[in-house]
Amino acid sequence: MNRRHLIKSLIAGTITSAIPLVSNSSASSVTSSKKYPWKNWSGNQQCFPSRRIAPADIGELQALIKNSRGKIRAVGAGHSFSELVPTAETLLSIRRLAGLKEVNAAKNIATIYAGTTLNEIGPLLNAQNQALVNMPDIDQQTLSGCICTSTHGTGRELGSLSHYVEALEIVTASGDLLHCSQHENKELFKAAQVSLGALGIITSITMKNTSPFKLKRQSQWLPFEDLLPQADALSNANRNFEFYYFPFTGMALTDSLNITTEPSTQNEELDGNSGIMDLKSARDYLSWSNKLRELILSSYMKTVALEESVDHSYAIYATERNVRFNEMEYHLPAELGLKALQEVRLAVESKFPEVFFPIECRFIKGDDIWLSPFYLRDTISIAVHRYFEEDHTPLYKVIEPILQKYKGRPHWGKINTFSNKQFEQAYPKWKAFQDVRQHYDPQGKFLNPYLMRTFGLS
Repeated sequence: MNRRHLIKSLIAGTITSAIPLVSNSSASSVTSSKKYPWKNWSGNQQCFPSRRIAPADIGELQALIKNSRGKIRAVGAGHSFSELVPTAETLLSIRRLAGLKEVNAAKNIATIYAGTTLNEIGPLLNAQNQALVNMPDIDQQTLSGCICTSTHGTGRELGSLSHYVEALEIVTASGDLLHCSQHENKELFKAAQVSLGALGIITSITMKNTSPFKLKRQSQWLPFEDLLPQADALSNANRNFEFYYFPFTGMALTDSLNITTEPSTQNEELDGNSGIMDLKSARDYLSWSNKLRELILSSYMKTVALEESVDHSYAIYATERNVRFNEMEYHLPAELGLKALQEVRLAVESKFPEVFFPIECRFIKGDDIWLSPFYLRDTISIAVHRYFEEDHTPLYKVIEPILQKYKGRPHWGKINTFSNKQFEQAYPKWKAFQDVRQHYDPQGKFLNPYLMRTFGLS
């Protein structure tokens, strides 16, 4: 049983619910001059671009960029909640640039086209006797979207996906296709590892991989007060470790992953996050008494035994999300993260009885990437979610100052109100990135209003 099945099972023991239907489609046309609306996955970001284009190959992409006089913003799967994508000008989809480009078995590296989604990458690499070292937990994201926003998984000794980038190719504002790595165009490489799409359009990414491996997932319910003192030890003892605190239950769900040679278990395929809707039902039915809500849910959670599942790493790591939400996530110094989490919990449970989504806590290794939120520090990330049909603003206005107080850096793809000055103070290599961006895109061809504000250009 996977973790989301576990959530659904325990809540369904007391409450019945319905799961809403959602859809997420991408443009089918290669080029359109009509103003069709674009929305991201959750619906909190939208725009009416004057032109939508999906180039079929790199040559077409180069010509388009070289000849374009207006702004261009790239979009992958639309899983970012921040304002990175919206534009009134050209919206460029990279989804047709997908698949494996080249594999080097001796070095365990593979070059992957930028528009390839994570749910595609796992099987493709497995067929070549390779696997990504680590993965985030949503499988619809494109690889370039992950790289541009420093998307991450969890693991005390494991970095974000950007950490494992060996090289990449990018089409700059001039239409030139440039290759960069630690040894070639080094400054461009350090900036492009997390670029926000501000340097150009990434076409392919060379990843440092490992041999295929299986993971054993173990999920267990623990009282939050029992978990907190041992959270650091658990993060050190497991290859991957994270946990979820469920507001108004006093309980947390731990999620531990370790490499195994055990045979795969057969698990029923379920909608990702389906059990979340059961939590919503529990909130709605028991809104008159938070104490009763906690008593019922915590009592049931305490009876659920340790659950285990085994499968290929990519099948364990990443799943689809069929219950939509909006998300704010901050990355805090590892030594401050758990203290901040306690304060977040108190704020939620004292002021927001309507909250039912769990608070997610993950562990990430530091790196040396210029715009990585993990730059030069090991990190604990705290993510707060709100159901997409409900206003997240009041909750985030209270929680965000807490996360900022503990020196948090926001996830580039998640909702935040960081200003240009705050970003400049938070990132020691901020000016170096701006210098590289100015060099390769002096006219700001790849900027939108959000990035103009973020970079202090408007």
